[in-house]
Amino acid sequence: MTSIRRRTLTLIIGLLLAGLAVLSLFNLHDSNHEIAEVYDAQLAQNARLLQGVMRMPLASKEHAELYRAFNTALSEAVPRGDGHPYERKVAFQVWNPGGEVLVHTASAPSFNNPPTQPGFSDVVDLKQRHWRAFLLEDPQNGMRIWVGERDDVRADLVGRIVRHTLWPNVVGSLLLAAMVWLAIGWGLKPLANMAETLRARHSGSLEPLQLTPLPSELEPMQAALNRMLAQIQEVLGRERRFIADAAHEMRTPLAVLRVHAQNLLEAGTEQERRESLEFLISGVDRTSRLVYQLLTMARLEPKPNPPLLQRIDLSETVRNSLVQLTPWLLSKHLELIFDVSEQPFHVFANPAAIDIALNNLITNAANFSPENGVITVQLSQADGFCNLTVDDHGPGIDESCRERLFERFYSRGTAQGAGLGLTIVNTIALRLNGRIELVNRAEGGLRATLSIPARE
Repeated sequence: MTSIRRRTLTLIIGLLLAGLAVLSLFNLHDSNHEIAEVYDAQLAQNARLLQGVMRMPLASKEHAELYRAFNTALSEAVPRGDGHPYERKVAFQVWNPGGEVLVHTASAPSFNNPPTQPGFSDVVDLKQRHWRAFLLEDPQNGMRIWVGERDDVRADLVGRIVRHTLWPNVVGSLLLAAMVWLAIGWGLKPLANMAETLRARHSGSLEPLQLTPLPSELEPMQAALNRMLAQIQEVLGRERRFIADAAHEMRTPLAVLRVHAQNLLEAGTEQERRESLEFLISGVDRTSRLVYQLLTMARLEPKPNPPLLQRIDLSETVRNSLVQLTPWLLSKHLELIFDVSEQPFHVFANPAAIDIALNNLITNAANFSPENGVITVQLSQADGFCNLTVDDHGPGIDESCRERLFERFYSRGTAQGAGLGLTIVNTIALRLNGRIELVNRAEGGLRATLSIPARE
């Protein structure tokens, strides 16, 4: 995965280089324009100065001597210690009305036809060299003054400016990139310290992180990690409880199964073998129910992300569950009555949780009902709750042990119970913001009522 430092540095340096490139292009354009303006101004100024000299009031012979002196001086313009390399690249020419050259520099270009258009122009001489020129008309004295400059002078000057401008920028950008790299490393130091702390922790350590001092940007990360560690501890705690419960509860049933199996091996008559086999089957059934109840409890333990509840019709869910339970109740010679009105009973719940709760309530009622007894399931609504009631004709409960009935593995003395049924129902009721109540009926038996908030 790309590091945060590399991503940040790439973005910052990329933006800096892009900005530098844009600024350099603007500088180059402005430099070209400004240099051209300065040189054009110099050309025009030189032409005006030459015009002033040429207008000096002299006699004819003195004009001729002045022209020769000009030509002699300009012909000696060579690069020397007190001169400049570009000196010979600037040229002057003066024509009279007849096209005769009066004054010119040695570097002056030759033209097939002398320029006649006043002002600035770009011309090419006979040697195919490009010139930037300024032509000044002097009708009063009958002269045309031409001042020109070779384009390669300007190109060389622009190149020097660009080099002297860009190289410091490039070097400065590299230094700036190094400084940004170090600055980002310093800024990300707390994140590196957190990573180092996590790497140094023992693999089995689930203690919360307590990093101080901690930047405000990393506080949500530490809080999220601590929440995750707490959730892991909770999951491990549930697993340990499940293993402990299973080990505790399975020890006795397995020992009983072993006794029944041993009795089956030692049985001397067919009747003894049959009785031992029936006991063994009953023990296997009880152990199966115990395993089912343990797994159900494990599923109902509070989870970090519980399943979302949905709006359901409680009467339809209960009816579907009773359809599955009816054959089993009939096999136990019990009658099932479902009393419900036609109105909908809307609640927010998980249909699977309702099915588990009803199965446990029906199983408890069946375990304590006499043969040919009646189990009545009723669904009603009152005080903002949908009430699911299961009545049996069993012995009821002792008031002194009412609260203990919801404890894990507490059984009322039946050999078929694992002591988890009502605990599971109570857990489901709490998860649905409801409640479970146990009441002895006046006519005998127990009434268990699961109340869930109604949602119209």
